[in-house]
Amino acid sequence: MFFKNFLSRIFALALVLVIGLMGCSSGPAGLTGNYSEDTAAVLSNLKTAIELPKDAPNQKEVVTLARQQISDYASRYRRNSKTAGLRSFTTMQTALNALAGYYSSYGVRPLPDKLKNRLQEEFKQVEIALKRGV
Repeated sequence: MFFKNFLSRIFALALVLVIGLMGCSSGPAGLTGNYSEDTAAVLSNLKTAIELPKDAPNQKEVVTLARQQISDYASRYRRNSKTAGLRSFTTMQTALNALAGYYSSYGVRPLPDKLKNRLQEEFKQVEIALKRGV
């Protein structure tokens, strides 16, 4: 039990550090302006956020950072005609809307398994589409 709590705290601390350092990079919320790199970075951070243990002590901070990154990513690429029509973007936007809607309605509550599984599947589809360049 102690080991599990210790591991979840270390994992949560590492997540906060990664997301915090991403926020210190060149653009707002760590976005560089390169669509593929930004999408991969947001995917990585959101995967970590949805896998956060239920008893993580910094869950509120992680959710706040994830919501900010979702907002910044969507506002940067939604109106860009080069990215808005890409399959990877539309799938990513669907996943972001689902996650942002959940966070707006339920705050820091842990994600239900059904939503978590759906998001993981959509994130896989985005990764595949990014590799294909669509």
